[in-house]
Amino acid sequence: MISFPNAKINLGLNVVERRSDGYHNIETVFYPVNLTDVLEIVPGKEAKTTLSCHGRAVDCPIEKNLVMKAYRALEAEFQLPPIDIHLIKHIPDGAGLGGGSSDAAFMFVMLNEMFMLGLSREELAVRATRVGADCPFFIYNHSMLGTGIGDILTPVRVQLAGLHLLLVKPDVSVPTKAAYAMIAPQPSAQSIVEILSQPVDTWNERLKNDFEPGVFAQYPLLCKIKQTIYEAGALYCSMSGSGSSIFGIFDSANMAEEVAKNFVHYDHYVIAL
Repeated sequence: MISFPNAKINLGLNVVERRSDGYHNIETVFYPVNLTDVLEIVPGKEAKTTLSCHGRAVDCPIEKNLVMKAYRALEAEFQLPPIDIHLIKHIPDGAGLGGGSSDAAFMFVMLNEMFMLGLSREELAVRATRVGADCPFFIYNHSMLGTGIGDILTPVRVQLAGLHLLLVKPDVSVPTKAAYAMIAPQPSAQSIVEILSQPVDTWNERLKNDFEPGVFAQYPLLCKIKQTIYEAGALYCSMSGSGSSIFGIFDSANMAEEVAKNFVHYDHYVIAL
């Protein structure tokens, strides 16, 4: 069985408050984009489950990979037999794109189908939360308002059909813990959903990512990339998540491709929305 776990971007990200458990409550809209990894599972050839990773380097032990954590979660509950897992990474890590979370969520869905576990999407999402806060979004995989730590999801309609995304990932990695340490949480002045209900070209200065001021001060290159994309005619531009990818939304693929020429030394992608 094979699937193609996709990335996401954050449309707005407000860090609302610090919780007593050390986590933070946020408000954001997760939006899926067509940049994908490849995930395959087949019956195991040996007595234990294996995971082989290809493409981009995955810098963590096998048992700490979120794909393996997803398997272990269902293995413990349903006594699953061994399988062989093959993961080809295309989505950059440390980019605010949710690649690892997506891989884990797709693993939950695939295991549910392969072994006919009979779990609903809601039941899968509950289990996915235990692996990572972003994982439940990818179980549903359509635009969602995320609150709580990002695990409380409400469907929301976002009109981006016909537009194009330029996604730029420089050789910069922003540790999530460090990004949160730069923020003074506060309630958002305006609902993200209200802002998103208006035309895209009205989002500038209204739809904000609270991580940007601190992260941009620490990594000026990211601020420069955002300025370049805006100056080249983007309808809207933002950092995704806690970084370090920057995305711009354009009227046309041609315009996005032209702007992408500024970033030939970085990972960059033009994606239809």
